[in-house]
Amino acid sequence: MTSLRDIPFSVLDLAPVVSGGDARDAFRNTLDLARNAERLGYHRYWLAEHHNMPGIASSATAVLIGRVADATERIRVGSGGVMLPNHAPLAVAEQFGTLEALHPGRIDLGIGRAPGTDQRTAHALRGSAGLGAEDFPQRLAELIGYFEHDDDRAVNAVAAEGNRPPVWLLGSSGFSAQLAGMLGLPFSFAHHFSSENTLPAVRLYRESFRPSAVLDQPYVLLGAAVTCADTEEQARWIAGSYGLTFLSLRKGRPIPLPSPQEAADYPYTDLDRAFLDDRMASTIVGSPETVRKGLESLLADTEADEIMVTTMVHDHADRLRSYELLADLVNETP
Repeated sequence: MTSLRDIPFSVLDLAPVVSGGDARDAFRNTLDLARNAERLGYHRYWLAEHHNMPGIASSATAVLIGRVADATERIRVGSGGVMLPNHAPLAVAEQFGTLEALHPGRIDLGIGRAPGTDQRTAHALRGSAGLGAEDFPQRLAELIGYFEHDDDRAVNAVAAEGNRPPVWLLGSSGFSAQLAGMLGLPFSFAHHFSSENTLPAVRLYRESFRPSAVLDQPYVLLGAAVTCADTEEQARWIAGSYGLTFLSLRKGRPIPLPSPQEAADYPYTDLDRAFLDDRMASTIVGSPETVRKGLESLLADTEADEIMVTTMVHDHADRLRSYELLADLVNETP
């Protein structure tokens, strides 16, 4: 069986805005975590695109990627992901071509087909452009095409030409899994919020895979929610923030990332607790030994090529400690 030491581990950051904090605090914490992730040996650092969510500051994803790349030296930096229905393919090509030119060999372009927000915000982002998920394959092809000059095309993306970063497809269902396989692209699956679809999507991707100029065999990256602390009790306590965040989102009332005490004091109903039990079943929470067992089980089930960890806890020190403990246990795994 593949061990944890045999695969890369990476970081997914949503630049969380915590209760009592603001976006400036979130960005300072992102830069600090990125520098430490590089020090700890993590392979890549991706930032997610979400909009109109009080607890997430990573909405201007390309801007933040550039700042993180400036603040680090070796770690790969990218999008997890850019939600293509929200953007003109030309603009995405220009942004990421510029990033790749400024940081050659360090930028990843992860692409998703969901809006990453509610419908009213999606409309505000798109204006009258009429972009939608149903146009995703065509717009993806348009985006990729801009990284090469075409004399027969009226519009070219000058900054993107010859500066194509690796393109990834992101997904939480079978559509992007199958498309990534057919195009021969690496695939990142959001196990952390769609665990019931993980095994079917990974299987579909591998069955659909066709070798391409960029990849000769399937490559699966799994996003996993992990909270690691020195003790089981501490891990469960700080993970309460993540649970209440998802519950509030489910109820249509997203909130800044609450403190563990705020999460503990919330008046949960029986239905709320049932939802949380189901949601937290796909997260890995505990001491280093518990986290090790959880990750080894996930790896055995999926045979993933890489795991990308997201840790949503209120205190930055707790988040950094979680990544430190994870790096230690991966490096110590025989």
